[in-house]
Amino acid sequence: MTELKRRTFFKLGLFGAALSIVKPTKAASLIENSFEGKSKGPIVVSTWEHGIAANENAWKVLITGGKALDAVEQGVRTTESDVTNRSVGIGGRPDRDGNLTLDACIMDEKSRCGAVGYLEGYEHPISVARMVMENTPHVMLVGRGAEDFAKAYGFPKVKTPLKEVKEDWKEWKKENKTLFEKPVINHENHDTIGMLALDADGNLSGACTTSGWGYKLPGRLGDSPIIGAGLFVDNEVGAACATGLGEAVIRIAGSHTVVELMRQGKSPKEACRLACERIIAKHHDLTGLQVGFLALDKNGNYGGYSVYNGFNFALTENGKTSMVDAEFNRNWD
Repeated sequence: MTELKRRTFFKLGLFGAALSIVKPTKAASLIENSFEGKSKGPIVVSTWEHGIAANENAWKVLITGGKALDAVEQGVRTTESDVTNRSVGIGGRPDRDGNLTLDACIMDEKSRCGAVGYLEGYEHPISVARMVMENTPHVMLVGRGAEDFAKAYGFPKVKTPLKEVKEDWKEWKKENKTLFEKPVINHENHDTIGMLALDADGNLSGACTTSGWGYKLPGRLGDSPIIGAGLFVDNEVGAACATGLGEAVIRIAGSHTVVELMRQGKSPKEACRLACERIIAKHHDLTGLQVGFLALDKNGNYGGYSVYNGFNFALTENGKTSMVDAEFNRNWD
């Protein structure tokens, strides 16, 4: 899916415009009208076109018999290091005060989980989150505490935001002088990478990482670092992750809701659809409100769904990667 289509994901929440049909990228084929399927072996799925490169690195772990946990960490680190990405990692957009802060969480097949929020000056929040999971009795560290923890465990400091991103922020600041003015929601300032993997041993893990809502109020956390909202894994059932307006996802414990619906016998796509419908029902104003869910169950079934058109995900199985257009609530198209 082209950058134009991805940008339209959030703009449709504002305008309800129709997407134009585009040709698939060279990096991966596009599966037209295929919204769910089943894998016969190791599988990895992740949100958005930047999931293509992330999946490739995750697959390198899975194809050698590696664990799903290692695969999802290595996969999303790829996106965190992408300096061209304005919604994840070191290339992301800063908050209202010009500080780039990152959020991430990770969860494995044993229901172990770790998260960091409002982390500044470190390239790989997902790895810091894993360190929290494996070396503390806690689930989440935020702000100064997360930064002190990362430093103590030897993570290298990086200077952020990037120079060109800082210049963009300065221009934005000139036009946005009201402290509590709500930023416009679009692809550039409101996106995520969520990744789910099933390994050769039949175990699931997931990861989610973002720079959050561009020009957000300082201290804001979205769904991405919150277990049960941006990500949830239950190895007996399946895993799910979310992208979109984090506040809306948090209000319904979105990823946990998807997994519980799969526990009740719903397919991954159907569970994602019902979660989207719950979001629609809980919000009287859908202006700018776009959310997409992605799910993978214990048997390798996968699927996605979104409130508006435009959400897609990267699928890698049998060594091949494809972009899949998720189905959406056509009442809003």
